Amino acid sequence: MDIVILAVVIAVVVIGALGGLVVGSRKKKQLPPPLPSAPDITAAPPTEPHVGDEAETPRDEARRTIEEVDLPVAEPVTEEEPPAPAAPEVEVPEPTAGRLVRLRTRLSRSQNALGKGLLTLLSREHLDEDTWEEIEDTLLTADVGVQPTQELVERLRERVRVLGTRTPEELRALLREELLALLVPEFDRTVKTEGVAGGQTPGIVMVVGVNGTGKTTTTGKLARVLVADGKNVLLGAADTFRAAAADQLQTWGERVGARTVRGPEGGDPASIAFDAVKEGIAAGADVVLIDTAGRLHTKTGLMDELGKVKRVVEKHAPLDEVLLVLDATTGQNGLVQARVFAEVVDITGIVLTKLDGTAKGGIVVAVQRELGVPVKLIGLGEGPDDLAPFEPEAFVDALIGE
Repeated sequence: MDIVILAVVIAVVVIGALGGLVVGSRKKKQLPPPLPSAPDITAAPPTEPHVGDEAETPRDEARRTIEEVDLPVAEPVTEEEPPAPAAPEVEVPEPTAGRLVRLRTRLSRSQNALGKGLLTLLSREHLDEDTWEEIEDTLLTADVGVQPTQELVERLRERVRVLGTRTPEELRALLREELLALLVPEFDRTVKTEGVAGGQTPGIVMVVGVNGTGKTTTTGKLARVLVADGKNVLLGAADTFRAAAADQLQTWGERVGARTVRGPEGGDPASIAFDAVKEGIAAGADVVLIDTAGRLHTKTGLMDELGKVKRVVEKHAPLDEVLLVLDATTGQNGLVQARVFAEVVDITGIVLTKLDGTAKGGIVVAVQRELGVPVKLIGLGEGPDDLAPFEPEAFVDALIGE
């Protein structure tokens, strides 16, 4: 009996021991892997190399000098010279022959109010005093001027009375004849550029006028007209008081191959004009065009300066032309300018600019009557070739729409 009990106890002990071993092995399998050991914070940090210390070279790599290191080779820098600026292309201006005829349509668009208005009034069945007053008002509005207007109306009244019948064709022919007479067609409108006989000195043309009338632009356009006629032209930029005036004139000259003589801004205009004529003589130029300062005509001292330019230029040779540039849109104010300039220099011809932008074409009549000199050139637009010789017949035909 005791032996049986002892065997049972031993069996229980053995089973318990075996169960503990199994549980222990399972726990070991479920445990996470051990964490890496923390670094030893007491260890000394690596020392940084001091300035001048030689870096340690690994033992398995041979030391190389700086000459042996394969550095990229820089390409040699070659400075390319900037290309020379191309010379401006020289233009071939349009021939002067028939310029006004070509521009006639443009002129007639702005001037037809005058001619058509007169024809309409003259075509009325009964020409009473009120009608004749309307005709006078039409002429005055077009800046024909008081005296020329009165003369024209008197002649028209007489001829209409004698004529009796008034067909449209007869009235147009009558008006054309009377308007043409007002323009004094017998005036010599040639721009004189011949110089001293025999070509010893070039033709000298001085261009004057108030700033804003298109004086410098007109000088440049006149150069184109002369070059188109086969002339060798030299420009004198004597307008030294207006900013960029010399640059503007030089640009005009370069376009047609004409040299420009210029000086410092604010320099002596008379000195530049003198040098331009001197160089023109030396270079054998056919024509020297001098653009003068366009000072206000109310300042006496500045007008005296213009007279000085004229006197200095004439030490070389007499002036062939003194052209006064007037803005056609200024009307009667242009006549005031004309009077003052005529007192300082001997005006030989008139250039009317912006004639295409006004219905006041009668200024041609008024300014010729005021100065006793002809309108020689007219400007009919902003284009470089829109300066044309004035042709009275073509002008009148544009007025009355023939």
